Amino acid sequence: MNIFQPKLFTSLKSYSKKQLINDLVAGVIVAIIALPLSIALAIASGVSPEKGLYTAIVAGFVIAFLGGSNVNISGPTAAFATIVAGIVAQHGTGGLIIATIMAGIILVFMGIFKFGSLIKYIPHTITTGFTSGIALTIVIGQVKDFLGLTFDPSLPTVETVEKLEAIGKSIGTFNWQALVIGIAAMAILIVWPKISKKIPGSLIAVVAGVIMVKALDMDVNTVGDLYTISRDLPEFSLPGFSFDAVRQLIPNAFTIAILAAIESLLSCVVSDGMINDRHNSNTELIAQGMGNIFSGLFGGIPATGAIARTAANVKNGGRTPVAGIVHAAVLLLILVVLMPYAAWIPMPVIAAILFMVAYNMCEWRQFVKICKTAPKSDIIVLVVTFVLTVVFDLVVAIAAGMIIAVVLFMKRMADVTSIRTWSDPKEDDTPDSERLKAIPPHTEVVEFEGPMFFASAEKFSSIPIKDDVTTIILRMRNVPALDETATRALFEIYGICKKSDRTLILSHTNEQPLAVMKKSGFYDKVGGENFLPNIDEALAYAETLQ
Repeated sequence: MNIFQPKLFTSLKSYSKKQLINDLVAGVIVAIIALPLSIALAIASGVSPEKGLYTAIVAGFVIAFLGGSNVNISGPTAAFATIVAGIVAQHGTGGLIIATIMAGIILVFMGIFKFGSLIKYIPHTITTGFTSGIALTIVIGQVKDFLGLTFDPSLPTVETVEKLEAIGKSIGTFNWQALVIGIAAMAILIVWPKISKKIPGSLIAVVAGVIMVKALDMDVNTVGDLYTISRDLPEFSLPGFSFDAVRQLIPNAFTIAILAAIESLLSCVVSDGMINDRHNSNTELIAQGMGNIFSGLFGGIPATGAIARTAANVKNGGRTPVAGIVHAAVLLLILVVLMPYAAWIPMPVIAAILFMVAYNMCEWRQFVKICKTAPKSDIIVLVVTFVLTVVFDLVVAIAAGMIIAVVLFMKRMADVTSIRTWSDPKEDDTPDSERLKAIPPHTEVVEFEGPMFFASAEKFSSIPIKDDVTTIILRMRNVPALDETATRALFEIYGICKKSDRTLILSHTNEQPLAVMKKSGFYDKVGGENFLPNIDEALAYAETLQ
């Protein structure tokens, strides 16, 4: 499969008028769905509402044009809200632009170096943990607007824990009118999908909220009360790069890149199953990278594949990247014509929309299932990633989750690695002895099982050998892998055999361990004649040495 092969150019070879109509309809519907979400996610990310549309327009177009999926729809997603808000709070919008562009560059290199398949090595417990953690942080971040609270400007509200403290201290400023609007919006979001799936419930909730506030003259904050709404087209602008800024933002850039890769490829996998297609993961990563670079250059925020919008695209007939391009074009038209009216949207409605987004992404059922059925090590990774996402941030959570997962995996592998010394069936009446072969006199057969690596190497250096043994056979049939530390342990075993004038024979050495042994010089030291293809030949050879 080619590294870069955009689906747009291959799909246009057999394009038809019927498919064009389907793509146009799907693109318009997805744009209507993306409109309130893009605004809400921009606000949740701590930037002005139009930046969410800039992202959906610019990144949505670029990724659809260059992407490795026929139907993936990209734009701002809830996964980025917390980390983006943190970057804006610490480094301003300039820092966010730099981090977004850096993340895009990282994604491009991930695609070029074929990292598309490596994303599968991130454990499901980590993705579930930080996804659930992000969902909770979104909910906590929107409680203020849902309840109409007024925070004291002196209170720090960057971290999630700080927001919780601020909510507790500001509960006396509760606005019942805001709560009424929020509950009404939530009710619409829950009930409307049962009435119609063509028109998104979020759009109905926005319209209903605006009508209620205007008609009843309710004292509720609107988007226009807190933000200056711009209908200007996104403008190209280079950020002020500096070595210090780049150094500080590298962890955030890597986190954005990893999240974008995970979510976009997951979206591609889901959509592949829906349309019986196969995406090009490396092309998609390059497209996601270019989309984020252009999003940053045109004042947007990080973008990635959005599973819900992609599913809506498929269900409404979208089958080529043309639908994604139409979605971006319609949002551009909305930005120019309707954006000033976004100032009327009540903030409790935005909060309600984000509550539903958080609920849909939290995977609480999967979280509970893992806690009930998974091994303790997996539960530890899940809970630690979840807690650290809420208490600290994604950078800490993902790093800690991966370290714990790797350490626990190594322990598990070391635990299943074992050494067993064969017994002669003539001297052993146990049932296991019936399947063992006759061992020549003065010969010891030691069978290794499991990967030989640094966490289990200590076991290999303590093989019990009887005094009268002159030949040792190491049976390697069940050893799939060997690392440098375990190779050193084998050198030590060979050294002990050499000093005591014993012959070391290796039986059924698999491809990877054999390659490591040859490269390290162990094969030459032991001698090629002492490497036998199976245990029968090894035992026969040992008998000739007596």
